[in-house]
Amino acid sequence: MQQAPPALLARLSVMMFLQYAIWGAWLPFLWSFLSGARGFAPEQIGNMFAAGAVGAILGPFIAGQIADRWFATEKFLALSHLLGAALIWNLATIASYEGFLLFSLLYGMVYAPTMALTNSLAFHHLTDRDAQFGRVRLWGTFGWIAVGLAMGQWLAHAHAADVVAGKADAFRLSALLGVAMGVYCLTLPHTPPSRGARRNATFEALGEIRRQPLLMLFLLAVPVSCIHQFYFVHTESFLGARQAAAPEFFKTIFGEGGGGLMTVGQMSEVAVLGLIPFFARRLSRKSLLAIGLTAYALRMALFAHVDALPFPVMGTLMAGIALHGLCFGCFIFVAFMIVDENTSSDVRASAQNLFNLVIIGIGVIVGSKLAGSIAAWASAGGSMDYQRLFSVPLWAALACLAALLLFYPTPGRKVIA
Repeated sequence: MQQAPPALLARLSVMMFLQYAIWGAWLPFLWSFLSGARGFAPEQIGNMFAAGAVGAILGPFIAGQIADRWFATEKFLALSHLLGAALIWNLATIASYEGFLLFSLLYGMVYAPTMALTNSLAFHHLTDRDAQFGRVRLWGTFGWIAVGLAMGQWLAHAHAADVVAGKADAFRLSALLGVAMGVYCLTLPHTPPSRGARRNATFEALGEIRRQPLLMLFLLAVPVSCIHQFYFVHTESFLGARQAAAPEFFKTIFGEGGGGLMTVGQMSEVAVLGLIPFFARRLSRKSLLAIGLTAYALRMALFAHVDALPFPVMGTLMAGIALHGLCFGCFIFVAFMIVDENTSSDVRASAQNLFNLVIIGIGVIVGSKLAGSIAAWASAGGSMDYQRLFSVPLWAALACLAALLLFYPTPGRKVIA
């Protein structure tokens, strides 16, 4: 099979770096910023996360249709990121619940569809998804790591007197990166719309995902994305409290707050994505998904029982964070590959957006609401009971693993040209 030229891989890698740096700049800090600097209640913060996911629900019906049928993908991405930059800049200063909710909703509608479209653009130009997509997508993880460490150090040095309030700068950084991404998208390879059998690409894609293995994959993706969102909602605050009592070198390396420490998960993600081409040719898709779900359960178990385990607390926590690489790489990343290889070429942008709808749309909305409600339940005594908090996603991950083993088709895969 002919390999994509190195120059193309480099261009797509820069695209992924900026795409995920934009998101990683603010997402890990959102819960602690809104609770500490803005004083919002857990249920209100859950609404903020949910509002940002609405765009992923609208994405398949707007962005997917436009990119598959009417408008070049790279131009749509450029417009979306420039508009998103203007919106997220305002989140640094909006203090009212209603105003923050409105701008979160608008930003989610603009940004969320771009995540699936960068995937579909990359798949469109790559000649070997198993060997090449992982090498391109891992640069998105590098972007997340870079901004996480940068924000941790910025908070430690520029906002040491008030770390929580300083987290407003995360939105400003995201906006600057959004402008850079918007301009860069205009230089990406031309990705024209295609003409499918039906005028509405989303309805055509819906017809294809009703078949196995996509049907079971989409059903599993809803609870898995809830578990994934639970991690991003609560882990930064959980780690921030533990890091305050940790040896000083943790602060030196990762800065203030738990966001910098969370980049250990992205570092492990780099290793996993780098190995995906090797394992994707040797393990079934079902086996890879099962590894991901096992990692989800084990991570939550380590967080829930960190104080009862006979290991150093920070070492245990870092092991739990590092499992993020297997969680993301073996489930979510592999799932996007499964969607691409089991849908026809003229609806792949819409199919990717439909899966995006589940992962960062329905799952984030439901997961954010559950995370807020479970947090209120786990802190009913006045302080957060983290064992109680993390036990819920632990059991949910085990249930998903059982469902995968029982109902996901085995073996092999079906590729639709």
